[in-house]
Amino acid sequence: MTGRARRGSRLGVGESRSAIIGIGVAAWVVGMLWIFPVAWTLLTSFKTEQDASAQTLHNGLTFGRYSDVSHSTTGTLSLSAAFTNSLVVVGVSTVIVMLLALPAAYALAIRPVPKWRDVLFFFISTKFLPIVASIFPIYVYAQKWNLIGTRTILIVLYIAINLPLAIWMLRSFFVEVPRELIEASEIDGTSLFNQLRSVILPIAAPGIAATALLCVIFAWNEYFYAIQLNFAGASTMPQWVIGNVSTRGNFLAKLSAASIIACLPVVLAGWAAQKRMIRGLSMGAIK
Repeated sequence: MTGRARRGSRLGVGESRSAIIGIGVAAWVVGMLWIFPVAWTLLTSFKTEQDASAQTLHNGLTFGRYSDVSHSTTGTLSLSAAFTNSLVVVGVSTVIVMLLALPAAYALAIRPVPKWRDVLFFFISTKFLPIVASIFPIYVYAQKWNLIGTRTILIVLYIAINLPLAIWMLRSFFVEVPRELIEASEIDGTSLFNQLRSVILPIAAPGIAATALLCVIFAWNEYFYAIQLNFAGASTMPQWVIGNVSTRGNFLAKLSAASIIACLPVVLAGWAAQKRMIRGLSMGAIK
């Protein structure tokens, strides 16, 4: 190799290293910008109301605001009641969504029906309507059927909201299942149920976990329908959080503590399922 070629090779390696370093620095900057509001909210939740308003730390850090929001009630709703309502609504709606989405995704990926693209478009078209445009007819029928202020109306709505997303996501994971494995199970005479249980679901498990977790996050954080249709004793965690806003004095530290408590369950769920979720979203459920 000539000297000029060696210099060119070194320059190429140096440029690639510089590009990698630049990408790494950019990623850290974006990460810090994303985490700053969360870190600011977490820090504020440990302050007194006076320090939170003045953006100082004169009185040090304290757990007092967490004690305040844990033992207080917003209106007629306590933390335990709001958490129970959210847990029931999110859990039931997510289980039903997955039970409905799994066979639908199987039919569209493994056994595609005629004009399956039109079917997929129909599912996703239900997301085109602005959420505020649907509240009036929903409210009218919910009132007619005596569902205002109940968990049932939120369960039904969250199923409708998350089902199109779940079907689209699960179909993309099922498409990645090797056809050879499915054909081999059919040759062996495996029933449809056993094919799903022993062949498809184990391979698509990361994708299923990622889909379920996203449904949980969307349902847990949903606020518009909850505040419009569920303002009675069945209020959920987002309503409990906003109930800590007060017109009688400072509330920033207390609101920050309530926000951290409300975020904690989904953060822990995401942390517990992070490996499956990352694998499912980035690799299509295939090693």
